[in-house]
Amino acid sequence: MNRDELQRTFRDPPQINTNRLILRKMLKTDYKDMFEYACREDVTRYLLWDPHETEGYTYKYLQYVQSRYRTGEFYDWAVVLKGQNKMIGTCGFTRFTLESNSAEIGYVLNPYYWGNGLAPEAVRAVLRFAFMQLRLNRVEAKYMEGNRQSRRVMEKVGMQYEGTQRESMHVKGRYVSVGICSILRREYLEKYI
Repeated sequence: MNRDELQRTFRDPPQINTNRLILRKMLKTDYKDMFEYACREDVTRYLLWDPHETEGYTYKYLQYVQSRYRTGEFYDWAVVLKGQNKMIGTCGFTRFTLESNSAEIGYVLNPYYWGNGLAPEAVRAVLRFAFMQLRLNRVEAKYMEGNRQSRRVMEKVGMQYEGTQRESMHVKGRYVSVGICSILRREYLEKYI
């Protein structure tokens, strides 16, 4: 995969369906659903961004996302409950390392839906896309130390813990240690195909 192919793919990201979810392009009209969880401190505690202060801020963020989709440089999907058309989170790629044929994924979910297996369901769908459509060799995910829920999602989808980078990031005024888990294409194929 090269940069042009990647941009073509994500200018209009394909919809992905699972048993209970639809992963689709984020829309400006999702702002109320996104704000419902993006304004919460318990959601953003282990993320790089602060809680959204107003629905207007969330709307402007989603407006910005549209411009990034147009250039093919935004790699996240809205996670939507089937039958309800309610956005309950996001899941997708935070970065690609094309020369190594690898990517990093990230995800966030509205706490009202935690504990129902929806985050692993969304991550599995993105992994399938990574390995079957994009033909990547490796996908990794990172979590801030203390975020046991996120690491548990990684383990549920077959990722292996690789280690912790001690105080490797300065986030919200403090140094945090970051754990890394990953799965390789051959491991994914053995587990799921």
